[in-house]
Amino acid sequence: MSKHTPMIEQYLRIKAEYEDAFLFFRLGDFYELFFEDAIKAAKELEITLTARGKGEDRIPMCGVPHHACNGYITQLIEKGFKVAICEQTEDPAAAKGVVKREVVQLITPGTVMDGTTIQEKENNYLLSVSEFDHHQFGLAAADLTTGELRVTLFKEGLEDVIQEAASYSPKEIVIPSSFSDDKKQQMGKIVKATFSEEDDTSLHGEMTRLVDNLQEQVLTITVIRLLNYLHRTKKRSLEHLQPATFYFTDDFMKLDVHSKRNLELIETIREKKKHGSLLWLLDKTVTAMGGRLLKQWIERPLLDRIKIEERLSLVDSLLGHFFEREALKEQLREVYDLERLSGKVSFGNVNARDLIQLQKSLERVPAIFETVHRLEHPFADNLIDRVDQCEGLKELLESSIQEEPGLSITDGDIIRDGYNELLDEYRDAMRNGKTWIAALEQQERAETGVKSLKVGFNKVFGYYIEVTKSNIASLPEGRYERKQTLANAERYITPELKEKEALILEAEEKSEKLEYELFLEVREQVKGYIEKLQQLAKVISTFDVLQSFAEVSEDNHFVKPSINETGTVEIVDGRHPVVEKMIDQGDYVPNDISLNQDREMLLITGPNMAGKSTYMRQLALCSVMMQVGSYVPATSCDLPVFDQIFTRIGAADDLAQGQSTFMVEMMETKHAVAKATDRSLILLDEIGRGTSTYDGMALAQAIMEYIHHHIGAKTLFSTHYHELTTLEHDLDKLKNVHVSAAEDDGEVVFLHRVVDGSADKSYGIYVAQLADLPIELIDRAKIILEQLESTDQASAAQDEMEPVQINEKKSNHQDTPESTGNQVLETQGQLALFDSALFDAEASEKKVTDMYTKKERDVLKKIENLDLLHVTPMEAIQTIHELQQKLKKHS
Repeated sequence: MSKHTPMIEQYLRIKAEYEDAFLFFRLGDFYELFFEDAIKAAKELEITLTARGKGEDRIPMCGVPHHACNGYITQLIEKGFKVAICEQTEDPAAAKGVVKREVVQLITPGTVMDGTTIQEKENNYLLSVSEFDHHQFGLAAADLTTGELRVTLFKEGLEDVIQEAASYSPKEIVIPSSFSDDKKQQMGKIVKATFSEEDDTSLHGEMTRLVDNLQEQVLTITVIRLLNYLHRTKKRSLEHLQPATFYFTDDFMKLDVHSKRNLELIETIREKKKHGSLLWLLDKTVTAMGGRLLKQWIERPLLDRIKIEERLSLVDSLLGHFFEREALKEQLREVYDLERLSGKVSFGNVNARDLIQLQKSLERVPAIFETVHRLEHPFADNLIDRVDQCEGLKELLESSIQEEPGLSITDGDIIRDGYNELLDEYRDAMRNGKTWIAALEQQERAETGVKSLKVGFNKVFGYYIEVTKSNIASLPEGRYERKQTLANAERYITPELKEKEALILEAEEKSEKLEYELFLEVREQVKGYIEKLQQLAKVISTFDVLQSFAEVSEDNHFVKPSINETGTVEIVDGRHPVVEKMIDQGDYVPNDISLNQDREMLLITGPNMAGKSTYMRQLALCSVMMQVGSYVPATSCDLPVFDQIFTRIGAADDLAQGQSTFMVEMMETKHAVAKATDRSLILLDEIGRGTSTYDGMALAQAIMEYIHHHIGAKTLFSTHYHELTTLEHDLDKLKNVHVSAAEDDGEVVFLHRVVDGSADKSYGIYVAQLADLPIELIDRAKIILEQLESTDQASAAQDEMEPVQINEKKSNHQDTPESTGNQVLETQGQLALFDSALFDAEASEKKVTDMYTKKERDVLKKIENLDLLHVTPMEAIQTIHELQQKLKKHS
């Protein structure tokens, strides 16, 4: 086995400590990667893979220039990888043997501080999850870019932890090494994040201030796990992290992953984009801080009525003060991201231009607060009174940092004149020296008569006098000392020029060094204001979100909702805010929604594409909007505070998890019936359509009965099972409503108006016609429909003495055998294609034997087993044709 070189052995030792990361190993002007890192990086970054050595000593390698590494690192981080930056930590000239190197930073998806992976209006959360006895879990969340740090506790198992983790959309989750693969897999199915391990939960001195206010040991351990991971990866100050705040998840409306997706709160279902979501509609914020806060509010609507009404009241005040609102908006435009600027100060990567942004922002604060004071609103005044305007910090920055400083913090041109006496002396020497240089050029031109003579400077040779070769003969003998020969000129020096050069360069060198030291001193003073800046940022961002609500409400004619304690829902002319925005406002048909103690559940029937799902969603969105403090799209609106919203809307396979549409449907429904309370809102759309007709109908009825009897949540349930409408007679709090449609000369017009009563048709064939299916297919479907309906009518005539029932159970709220939902159809109603005895477990075999030949029984059996929901229309027609031919044969 060949022996590696000392440098490669050093690489392998360091790599062993960072096995789950790409090791960017500094060699000269490049970061090099070796072995498997090189093979993977070459593929992911699409760069050339080379090799070091030959034969059995050949080592795969690739590299990127150190000055251009950020783009490559960003690519890897965006794909969920980690990158360890390994730098030379001693001067190569002073090194004995291999230059000492060590990892100076580990960059991970959850700990990125800047770059394209950081979106200005989105947080970049890192989570830690810790497991304790008795099925307890702690969850901590931190955004390193803003300093947020919060923690909560779960005492009922992993499912709630996963839902809460998903609400943060984290890039990375830190877990203990003892966390089981099964739990990790469960979490990974819902939360798409990089998993990292951290077992150190020992408290280090600098962390004490961050966990002092936590009352329970399990919470402290959860936060410390996260802090130790941050300390190990970032290897620098985390002073901007705010003390950990404990929060109760029960203080906010609970919205599981499925509900947020189905309601398109943050992004659209299909394209995963902000455009077309509720966030997109409500976001008229003008600061990055406000944009992030708005997203947090939408993901965690309030349950506290007083806090909701405070926000609504301030929105109302902003709507009534147009000029103040416009002034506030313009003033906010000039405020930079105070939260992330604070983070950069603490992290040590702030530059002078960042501090000028901070100064300019603080200059706008007095005007912002004065504008808000003119609203004369107690809630707004209370917010202002609680924070420091950081006047001292503004004065410090005004006196210390130049208005247009250089970008580099080591090259000078940062500190203002007058801030430091010694620096002013150095600058005076430089300026006087350069004035002397300019005068020297004019003097030498006059005395030598060479008009093209010039005095120049470069970093290698310093100052010089340059004369073109054609003018050299004009120079007095011995006037200058030759310094450098060029192709077309000679460069010279004089004793006086050497002396001035020494003074100027010394002053420049000392000036740059002193400016850097002064800048670091200023930065340290700024650190002392970080907590105040973060509090100020929260208040400013709150004003930004509420002015955004006011603007959106005015533009879209939203109304202030009222809040009740009775559980009543009374919406007049309600609209789906996003759908209305995406189409012409005049084309949207508003609808009323009424729910109360006697009307807790609406069973919605009507045509496809008529707007049932939109109707359901608009109630949920109105509720979310009210509970974040926004006005709502309606003429009038009276709502309760919902503790949870559950939705099952739309069909979607989850093939990655091996789950069919129907399984996803049942899982989401199970989550609703298991977690909902009588203060919840449940939206269920087309439950049971993913299985056979009778299975689906039985499940749909049983689910409605269970919600009606055992939960009492406000529920909207849409269906195409018209047989279920008879439940209105059995469930006293269920009411039928339907989306109306009109037929005109064979054409169907969807009116999009929801009215009381049940629909008699679904108009599915007409929708298929709108989808432009082949006309012969449509015509054939109409014929088959007529045949089916005539068969149903004949069957109904035979059984007219036995009326169609879905269930015999009366609304006695007792779990009698009749109320279990097992006996869904006691006669076949419109779906009875054959004699009802065919579906009677005791009589079917004898009945079929007596009535039909073997050939006919075979055909009937094939029809019975045919799953119409999982075959295409053409496949169904082909099957019917084959069965028809079989019956005709030999007849």
